[in-house]
Amino acid sequence: MSTPKTIPTATGNVQNAVKKIVIVGGGFAGINLAEQVAKNKNYQVILLDKNNYNYFPPLLYQVATSFLDASDISYPFRKLFRNKRISYRMAEVVKIDPASQTVHLTDEELKYDYLVFASGARINFFGMENVQRNAIPMKTIDDALHMRNTLLQTMEEAAMTQDREERKKLLTIVVAGGGPTGVEIAGMLAEMKKNIFLKDYPELKGTPGGIYIVDGGKNLLGPMSEKTHQEAYKVLTELGVKVKLNTQVKDFDQHKVTLSTGETIEAKTLIWAAGITANTFDGIPETSLGIGRRMITDEFNKVTGLDNVYAIGDASVQITDERYPKGHPQLAQVAIQQGRNLAKNFIAMIKYKPLSPFHYFDKGDMAIIGRNKAVVDLFKNKLHIGGIMALFMWLFIHLISLVNYRNKLKTLYNWATAYLSKDQSLRMIFRS
Repeated sequence: MSTPKTIPTATGNVQNAVKKIVIVGGGFAGINLAEQVAKNKNYQVILLDKNNYNYFPPLLYQVATSFLDASDISYPFRKLFRNKRISYRMAEVVKIDPASQTVHLTDEELKYDYLVFASGARINFFGMENVQRNAIPMKTIDDALHMRNTLLQTMEEAAMTQDREERKKLLTIVVAGGGPTGVEIAGMLAEMKKNIFLKDYPELKGTPGGIYIVDGGKNLLGPMSEKTHQEAYKVLTELGVKVKLNTQVKDFDQHKVTLSTGETIEAKTLIWAAGITANTFDGIPETSLGIGRRMITDEFNKVTGLDNVYAIGDASVQITDERYPKGHPQLAQVAIQQGRNLAKNFIAMIKYKPLSPFHYFDKGDMAIIGRNKAVVDLFKNKLHIGGIMALFMWLFIHLISLVNYRNKLKTLYNWATAYLSKDQSLRMIFRS
């Protein structure tokens, strides 16, 4: 365990001078940092985000599959920050100048005493241009709404065509990535095919088509326990999902998906949930970037090689923890805990008290697979829970993680309606 140490303030001013903290990104990490550190009157907090809302990424796939509305999992920053001493600006960072401690935005410049990147990550297409051009990504609210519209438009097209082979392509969906997002999307689509699609599209009865999930690893939900691997495989295959492991997607031309085995799947839809890479910014030296383009940080989340610049959440790779020599997993709990720990350290700095190194407390992993099935692994995979009990745990954890009571109540209502009716009424195509 590292010995706590004191880091001097940014400018060497007197202890009680107000310091400006600029936070880039309003996800799990940024929100938790901003709300905690703003309680101290010695700091001025400015949060930057290109969207004017916070959203809950673990439930994006439910927006994409029409089980939740986008407003159920999102909330405007300006309303969230009312009376919290946090300033919000809708802006994108163009570059930073560490020497002058300046953030260059699209329309202005901001000086800072401390700069924190909580800027998350974006989809990694691994250099495959056709896949990037044609696949449906799953990372943002815009992606989820695009996927919802595309899936519904594809179903309408399938209902109209009389060409059997074309209809089969339209009704075949490939999901790339066997992590929680990929597994949850594949399971949800399989449940919809079983319980909903034939009610809405009776003309498609007996039409061939299928749902595939493709992953380069030897198991679905790779970091989780062996029992979880087996249960995820069993539930998905029972739902009719075709699982292809030790296999990668290599190309997609809007008509067929080409796999690393040489096999092709005739399909019009490829959903990409296969990898992410950190968002990067001009002004951050290459020597400060590590695996996945994440900023290399010390045990206090300070970016190596830069003064007064920090990174948390998906933007950070912290290799000082011997339990995670390749960095912590890019999960919500890591981002939340790092945001809160950094807030405590900023408050300690202003009081010239020792800082606390970050240590990740692993609360476990979970995924929902089908209508009545979920998997939960606790205590570093030592305790596995499956079935309906795991489902209720998944529902509870995700419900309490939403940012306000309005979102919690709306989501609970929509979940209850969908569970009892095996249906939902959000399948509308809204075009912007």
